[in-house]
Amino acid sequence: MIKTYGLTHIGLAVRDPERAFRFYERVLGLREVYREPGSIQGQTPGSRDVIVFERDGKAVGRMAGVTHFGFRLQDPDDIDAAVEEVKRAGGTVEDRGEFVPGEPYLFARDLDGYRIEIWFEKPGTMASK
Repeated sequence: MIKTYGLTHIGLAVRDPERAFRFYERVLGLREVYREPGSIQGQTPGSRDVIVFERDGKAVGRMAGVTHFGFRLQDPDDIDAAVEEVKRAGGTVEDRGEFVPGEPYLFARDLDGYRIEIWFEKPGTMASK
């Protein structure tokens, strides 16, 4: 086994990197960390994760076996704000609810059709499994 910091980044084929970046900036507070022609990289505040938006019109929105990718909330009471931010940013909310009491979630589509999850997990839930 090798030691890692876990999943650190995801690269997304998008129609317009600037447009895609602005969606995640509005919803998650994404901050730009690197830019080159046709590509923008951003990080969510306080994390070490990276989302890479790469212009590639042929592959836009194709999950090809990936069902979704997720972002964990720090506060379960922020789920309603997450729903509103997704809508204001132009995304589509597909489903919302609770996995168990006190662990709300929402599934949404971003502007390029990628399925994202925003959810809260009680401390210790995954560690105990």
